[in-house]
Amino acid sequence: MKVVILAGGLGTRISEETDSKPKPMVLIDENPIIWHIMKIYADQGFTDFIVAAGYKGEIIEEYFANLDSAWDVSVVQTGINAQTGARIKAVTSLIKDQTFLATYGDGLGSIDISKLISFHHSHKGLATVTAVRPPARFGVLEAQNGLVTNFGEKRQSDAGWINGGFFVFQKSIFEGDISEETPLESVILPELVQKNELHAYFHHGFWQPMDTLRERNELSILAKKIPVPWNLSFEDKD
Repeated sequence: MKVVILAGGLGTRISEETDSKPKPMVLIDENPIIWHIMKIYADQGFTDFIVAAGYKGEIIEEYFANLDSAWDVSVVQTGINAQTGARIKAVTSLIKDQTFLATYGDGLGSIDISKLISFHHSHKGLATVTAVRPPARFGVLEAQNGLVTNFGEKRQSDAGWINGGFFVFQKSIFEGDISEETPLESVILPELVQKNELHAYFHHGFWQPMDTLRERNELSILAKKIPVPWNLSFEDKD
């Protein structure tokens, strides 16, 4: 089954790194984050990748041209200004099966891919999104009459559910007329909701994006663990 990696955005919120490279090529420890994302899939038997590149995509092409691995990687230049829906549309000609996997090039999670696929097939809808809880960013403070009664770290489980990527899609979603300006998140997915075709796979384990330099640094520290927290064997997650 093909795995599409969305790797074309500008990464403006981590411009300290992305002035010279595309966001998926930002290093987490010794390897770019896109390598870590692909390893999540490859460790579970999914090694056939399509990278939908855009901003500084030639750097991604050069990296995979020189990478010594058993993975099958095709890098497709989908345009600097293309939105996420258009990027997926641009690579569908390389996808022969009716079902394929997709995710963003900037988020890591201990997702059980086989369970995700099984869930997708069980509901028979057109799309599945992995729902995750965002990392806790701020401490919790509770008070009564001005007196602090609780002060501590906010738990990730206290937050709501958000789009964590790690999608399963039916190819037919992208066979219609999709312009370069069509985003996945604010056009295609809401349309699927209206048609009762989008289902959520709830992931309770590790997930973290790399939107800021601080998050990059946090992930680099976690990457030194054996196994890494985004490895399925780190603990029983789902």
